[in-house]
Amino acid sequence: MRDPGLPSLDQLRVFIAVIDHGGFAHAARALHRTQSVISYTIANLEEQLNVALLDRSKRKPTLTEAGKALLADARAVSLKVDGMRARAKALSAGLEAEVSLVVDVMFSTCKLVRILHAFQKEFPTVSMRLRTEALGAVTQLVADGTCRIGISGWMPGTPDVIERQACGFVTMVPVVAPDHPLAQIDGIVPTAVLREHTQLVLTDRSTLTQGQDFGVLALRDWRLGDLSSKHALLRNGIGWGNMPQEFVQWDLDAGRLVQLQIAEGSSFSFPLYVIRRGDEEPGPATRWLMQQFLDLAQGEPAPLSEREQAELAAHMAQLAAQPHAYHALSECAQAAVRTPAVVGGVAAVAAVGGVGGVGSVAAVGAVGAAAEAPPGKPGRKRARLPAPDAPAGLAVAAPISLRPR
Repeated sequence: MRDPGLPSLDQLRVFIAVIDHGGFAHAARALHRTQSVISYTIANLEEQLNVALLDRSKRKPTLTEAGKALLADARAVSLKVDGMRARAKALSAGLEAEVSLVVDVMFSTCKLVRILHAFQKEFPTVSMRLRTEALGAVTQLVADGTCRIGISGWMPGTPDVIERQACGFVTMVPVVAPDHPLAQIDGIVPTAVLREHTQLVLTDRSTLTQGQDFGVLALRDWRLGDLSSKHALLRNGIGWGNMPQEFVQWDLDAGRLVQLQIAEGSSFSFPLYVIRRGDEEPGPATRWLMQQFLDLAQGEPAPLSEREQAELAAHMAQLAAQPHAYHALSECAQAAVRTPAVVGGVAAVAAVGGVGGVGSVAAVGAVGAAAEAPPGKPGRKRARLPAPDAPAGLAVAAPISLRPR
């Protein structure tokens, strides 16, 4: 038997396309070639390798045992060549004009802000395109080329072209409002009881996890599009759900939320990864940004600098000197029922609005003229000073700093 010949890169890619697209006709359309050319290319490849790659006895060609083994090699060769070409392109292009990043909603906002602040100082001429998504939508944006890198949780069925590196994890805890029936149960909440109460669940905007549920235990659930809305509903007693511990720690400390003890565990780790397409070599700014996220998994961050400590103290003092604009939804609803607040002679009603443009629920109390009114008069309400808490829908956590490069 003669030795196998040397297949061309084009033959390997046609072979991959036939499998990925489910047949000769579909591969022909995807590659903008005729079906006869696709069939001829596969026949030549089989002749070169001296093995049958596809079983054509059925209507739809299927891989032979040899085909299954060699398909993995074909994919590896194709990805290596794409990676080499991308690396060469990056070396010749120099510093990129912009960096596009998509981050999972579970990732710490404080850490993200610190990293992006350092990025702006390091690369002042590079623009940033930032998006926030949940679940498979992060991987989808990287896979289709909309974003160069992403911070994503683990996803089943991740495309082969996606490369990922671990960058830490987020601790998730099941929480509920203190007046919710589940909060009245001492000890571990039985799963059977947990199933009877509405669970708030994040929904995936992509199709990567279509038909799959993660961590859904209840028989009834509400599907929400963002984490801030989920946080606001949880604080007001509408169901129970899992939340990042950092996101709700202030609420847990202040008693606005209660951590449930459930049979599946009182907490679990949500792993995070830096992901990118393996066939696209990142530029200098993108590589630097990726490294900052990867360094988070290596240990504790460096302490705040003196300047950062001074800025934080000034910010807290500024907050303490201003009226607090956010109030609990239940308190404002009760006040609105008793009597509407009057601002400049116009009756104001509680409204559902967005906090920071993320669609969370907040109730806006009356300030301004009402702040100067004496106590006890109907329809008047003093503006209260800031409480040491975070409003519903906003994530507030201890400051972090970057690890030195």
